Amino acid sequence: MAKHPLVIAFDVIETLFPLDPLRQRLVDAGQPGHVLELWFSRILRDTFALAASGGYRPFPEVAANALASATDGDLTDDAARDLVAGFAELAPHPDVEPAMRRTWEAGVRVVTLTNGTARNTRTLLANAGVDHYVELVLSVDDIRRWKPAPEIYLHAAEACGVPPDRVALVAAHSWDTHGAHRAGLTTGWVSRLEHRYGEVFDPPDVTGDDLVAVVDRLLALPTR
Repeated sequence: MAKHPLVIAFDVIETLFPLDPLRQRLVDAGQPGHVLELWFSRILRDTFALAASGGYRPFPEVAANALASATDGDLTDDAARDLVAGFAELAPHPDVEPAMRRTWEAGVRVVTLTNGTARNTRTLLANAGVDHYVELVLSVDDIRRWKPAPEIYLHAAEACGVPPDRVALVAAHSWDTHGAHRAGLTTGWVSRLEHRYGEVFDPPDVTGDDLVAVVDRLLALPTR
């Protein structure tokens, strides 16, 4: 049975910060807006391949390579750099602040766990005005292992000094939730991105339509 968490680790991209602002950047660079979904799916494809094969490249390199693939290389160097830089300039979902505040007020520690860089994540959190809630900004760069490899989730527990089952990952991606569950973490899935949880994955411990609902359900889990 899932336990009341001592730490809630929030995924960052799409869970806290939607990608849609990058769509206009693509349009401004002469690309159709739907390339955004193709670009991000290829980022995920490439990081999954690296995780499965034991390889590693930093997020900016993977994002730039995936962008070239998704656009057939039809971008200037400046446009490509501007698009990758846009990952540090996203606006938060409106429920991010209240969800983190509820967590913090309940005495539960707040961290972030991302496939992106810690530097970009700190910029996003500061611009969103929620950085004061966040104790640790954890990145796959820390151990050079991409999600959903189990090592990155276990790294979050180790960095916080608590057992894995007392860390709850909150994510908008079924695959991320599944990876955390397989590593022994408690999990909360927010449904607004995918709407339907992937049936091939281990189910989350709690679900909700927004971050506040997910946090409230995690906080309601038994302490023993």
